[in-house]
Amino acid sequence: MNIDLLVRCSRELLGLDLSPETQRAFSIYADELLAWNEKFNLTAITAPEEIEMRHFLDSLSVLRAISLKPGLRVIDVGTGAGFPGLPLRLVAPGIELTLLEATAKKTTFLEHIVHRLKLHNVQVVNARAEEAGQDPRHREQYDVALARAVAQMPALSEYLLPLCRVGGKCVALKGESAVAEVRQAETALEILGGRVDRVIPVELPQVAETHYLVVIRKSAATPPAYPRRPGVPTKRPLLNRSHPEA
Repeated sequence: MNIDLLVRCSRELLGLDLSPETQRAFSIYADELLAWNEKFNLTAITAPEEIEMRHFLDSLSVLRAISLKPGLRVIDVGTGAGFPGLPLRLVAPGIELTLLEATAKKTTFLEHIVHRLKLHNVQVVNARAEEAGQDPRHREQYDVALARAVAQMPALSEYLLPLCRVGGKCVALKGESAVAEVRQAETALEILGGRVDRVIPVELPQVAETHYLVVIRKSAATPPAYPRRPGVPTKRPLLNRSHPEA
């Protein structure tokens, strides 16, 4: 697939010049996504320009919130077909990336594309966020925890913060409800050891709605009781003090 639009917009929006090798990797990624999507329904977005904007450039917009220096441990929670983690890995090859996804058919695709692109320091984990957050191999092991289109902020905070080390950051890619969701998540953030650092609006070319990057700093260790059992954070989000632990 031709990705000239992504190349141009990455430069204009992010000051990012994609090397010929990186451009080729994005092109292969797009082609493989479309080919696999015919069998596995990985994405509802199939128009080439929308893939460039709504998947690739949207993922790269995270660079407006954080600098992905070599050696950083990054986890992408509920990554689906690899967003935002894989596009970020393509432009920041020095990071150590974990792609966390609960759906087996999607992890099969992720393993394929990681192999196809010959990416090093990328781990694919087939598990739920609640399970990973209580696993010593992942709990508070990451400098950066990312998520896009996974859950509302109160539940999403419970997915992300247990995975992030104290002093690290979580970045949630959100739509127009971002500011309202942040208000709803105030108690959850307080309980889980996080605080909102900033909310960054992002205007993507050819995308009508404003996107937002919600940046959360991990300021204290997450209590051992969190995350709760699989499914509980969504069913019983930590909206206020009247919602007891499950």
